[in-house]
Amino acid sequence: MSKAFTDEEAAELPRIVPPRAPLPAGFPNYVTERGLRLLREELAALQAERRSAERAPEDANRTQALAALAQRRAELEQRIASAERVPLPPEPRDTVRFGATVSVDGTGGLRRYRIVGVDEADASRGKIAFISPLARALLGRAVGDRAVLRTPRGEEVLEIVTVGYDAEPEHEGG
Repeated sequence: MSKAFTDEEAAELPRIVPPRAPLPAGFPNYVTERGLRLLREELAALQAERRSAERAPEDANRTQALAALAQRRAELEQRIASAERVPLPPEPRDTVRFGATVSVDGTGGLRRYRIVGVDEADASRGKIAFISPLARALLGRAVGDRAVLRTPRGEEVLEIVTVGYDAEPEHEGG
C-alpha cells in the first residue's frame, strides 16, 4: 500500500521555477511603457521576497527558496536588460503597430486587442504578444482592411474596425 507524501518529504522535493514566457530567437524584446514598468515592479517584489527569505532560519527550504529566487531574478534582469521600449508612433496613428488597441469584426463578432510585449501579454484581458499569429496578421493594416488569421479550425477573416493608441493608464490592475 502506498502512502501520501508527508510534509517533511514534500519539503525535500526540489523547487521548480517556471520559465518566463519565451521570446523566440531573433525577435527583439519589445515592451510598452507599462510593460517595462511592470517588469521593474516585479524585480522590486522579488528583491523584497529575497530579503524576507534571507531572514528565515537556515535550512533546506531556505536554501531552495533563495536558489529559486536567484534564478527568477537572473531571468528577469536579463529580460529587463534586453527590453526595447517602443514609443507610440507619430501621427497619424491609423495603422496597426506595436502598442495599438485594435477592434476587429470576424466570425466571433466584434473583439478588441492590444498588441504588447511577450511579458505583458494576457489573452484573457485582450493583450496579445506582438509575435502571436493574431498580432502578426493585424500588424501593418488600417481601418477597413481585412486580415486572414489561419487557425487549426480554418481561416478567419477579420476586418479592422478601429485602431487606437490611447495613453497607457498609470495603474491598470495586473
